[in-house]
This record gives sequence, C-alpha cells and structure tokens, in this order.
Amino acid sequence: MFLAKLMLLGSGELGREFAIAAKRLGCAVVACDRYPNAPAMQVADAAEVFSMLDGAALRAAVEKHCPDFIVPEIEAIDTATLAALEEEGWQVVPSAKAARLTMNRDGIRRFAAEEQGLTTSRYRFAETEDEALAAAQAVGLPCVIKPVMSSSGKGQSTATTEAEVRTAFAYAIEKMRGDRPMAIVEEFIRFDSEITLLTVAAADGIHFCAPIGHRQEAGDYRESWQPAAMSPAVLEDARRQAATIVEALGGRGLFGVEFFIAGDRAIFSELSPRPHDTGMVTLIGQDPNEFELHLRAILGLPVGTIVQRGPSASAVILADRSCREFRFEGVGAALAAGSAETPVDLRLFGKPETLPGRRMGVALARAASVEDAVAAAKAAAARVTIAYDEEK
Repeated sequence: MFLAKLMLLGSGELGREFAIAAKRLGCAVVACDRYPNAPAMQVADAAEVFSMLDGAALRAAVEKHCPDFIVPEIEAIDTATLAALEEEGWQVVPSAKAARLTMNRDGIRRFAAEEQGLTTSRYRFAETEDEALAAAQAVGLPCVIKPVMSSSGKGQSTATTEAEVRTAFAYAIEKMRGDRPMAIVEEFIRFDSEITLLTVAAADGIHFCAPIGHRQEAGDYRESWQPAAMSPAVLEDARRQAATIVEALGGRGLFGVEFFIAGDRAIFSELSPRPHDTGMVTLIGQDPNEFELHLRAILGLPVGTIVQRGPSASAVILADRSCREFRFEGVGAALAAGSAETPVDLRLFGKPETLPGRRMGVALARAASVEDAVAAAKAAAARVTIAYDEEK
C-alpha cells in the first residue's frame, strides 16, 4: 500500500515539508514531537507526543509503528536509544552515528577538526565560568560562545571582554537544550559571508546543491539566497570538505554543511544531517528541493540532475510575543507583490503557538538577480503580520 513508512523525530516546519514530499511519493508518515498538533503532524498519517530525550518513549513509539526508516528532524534525541535500535536492525537516517555526533557541537567539531582534518576556527569547550574565561584567553577576544546543544542560534553571543565572557557563558547555559551544561568558545572569524552547502549522499553518489548564502541575527537566520557568490576555487574546497565529512558519517540523506567564507578559505562551522532551515529557499529555487532530495536519498532512489531555477531568496516571518490565539494578516498583499518576472510564494508553518522571535513562516521569491530576489522576499515577508487575540 505504501512505498515506505517513515517516522519523523521532531515535527516542525522542516518536518512538515519533508512529510509533504513523502506523501507525494506514496509514503506513510508518523510524526513525533514533544507537543501536540506540531506542523508535520497536521499532514501525517499518525502522530505521537513525547520527549525525544525519553528513550523508553522513543523505543515504544518505534515498536508500535514499525517504521521502515527513523528520520531525526531535531538534535535533542536520546541517541543511545537510536544506536541500540540501529544495532537491532531498525534503519536510522542517515545513521545513529550522525545523530549522535551532531546532537552536540563538541561531537561534530571534534570529529570534523580532529578526525577528518577539516578547516575550522580555534575552539575550546567550557563547563564552568572559569573554563570559559580560560578558553576565551586561548582562542582570543572577541570570541563566540554557544551552548553545545541548541537550535536556531539560541544561546549564542559574542564577547569582547572578560565580563562579557561571563555573561555570554551564563546565557549559553541558560538557553541550552538537553542536560549537558557545556558551551563551545570559538575564535571570532571575520568572514566575508556564511554559506550552507547542501550535500546529498545518495544511491547514485554525492551531489551538491548551489551554495546558499544567509544572514544571521541573534544566532538565527533572517534571509537566505541561492546561489551565493563564491570563487570556483573556494567552492571546490568547500565541496571537498563537505564530501569528506558526509562520507565519514555514513548513511544516505541530505546534509546541511555550513561554512564561513573568509577570503580564499572555506572554514567549516556546523553540520546538520537533515534538511536545513536556510535551505527553504530551495522550495522556489531548485528542483528537486532539499526535502525531496532527502527523501530520494533515504529511499535509495537516484537524485539525478539538480536544476537551479534562477536566483532565489527566502525571508522569515517572526512572532514577537507568546499567544495561542492568533491569525495571519496581509497574506493576499504579500502574494500580490509577485509577478511573472518575480514570482513570490509563502509557507506558513501551522505552529499552534507564537513565542517571541519564533519563526512562523517564510516568504519566497525568485528574480533576475539574487539582490532582487532578497528584496522581493523581504518585502513579501514584511506584508504578513500576526494579529494576536490575547483575551482568548
């Protein structure tokens, strides 16, 4: 009846788009998250609500639904249980090893720098304020301090003095996810740009999407664009490094490999073994998009040729407060801003609650140039507002 049954661990906006892609290819989807009515649950065949860090609950859900593939969509998962399930014959995407190493920044950074020889910034790890101060002295000021486990840039800040190091370390620990009070203290890279290189490990080999540039604010992306301008030599180096770490992690799927571009250097930053938030630009910019690529790779299908449809961009739509009763306004105006030459589209994620700074949707645009696409996406996003009914 179904091509395959997929269990999503984490059901946010990325999981929602992946679930839509899976349904289009005739797959069954079981969406799991820590709260009910998460975005992917709204388009799935079944749903389970539990903490992904609860190993017993995770195992119970897997044994109940018997998926062909277990597909992590978030970092905060009980990776020991994933590894045990994999050893028992359950298929974890792309692998339990990838999920374990990328769950915490210390795991993937050490793997990238110390085992695979990738180019990275100087870094140290700290579990106490004193260790953070020593780490900052070792890597130099200014430095960037982040929790080893977080999402969407939460807990990240830059410190230029010892007093700011103390504040930044406390902030990182406050905003961390999971139960490991540890921060990474990194050398501040004076980079020219940041890129995400979507890298696909598939049945027909390693494939690369056109590089995606993005602008960060408060540690989270605000706009992304594709293709990002890069010299051929730097792009080739980034591809070499991405292929090295993806092949070392093993398994099949799409990986979001992030780099700082500084002059003639591609400096590895982070990696997600799944579709990347900055890659939502591919929903308008390329065929297949990142979610379809992830699905094809998981199912063992060939990727074939990835077609770039033209300069494209995404811009986020953010909430500014906590509320359970809200509605979107200006959707028609945002869509009317598009044209045949500059098509515009929206994705509203269906999250059941707003929070300060929470990403609730994204505007997408394609144009004759990256600059025009970014401007069009930002203009469309600005036309969408959130109306709150805080009395309900």
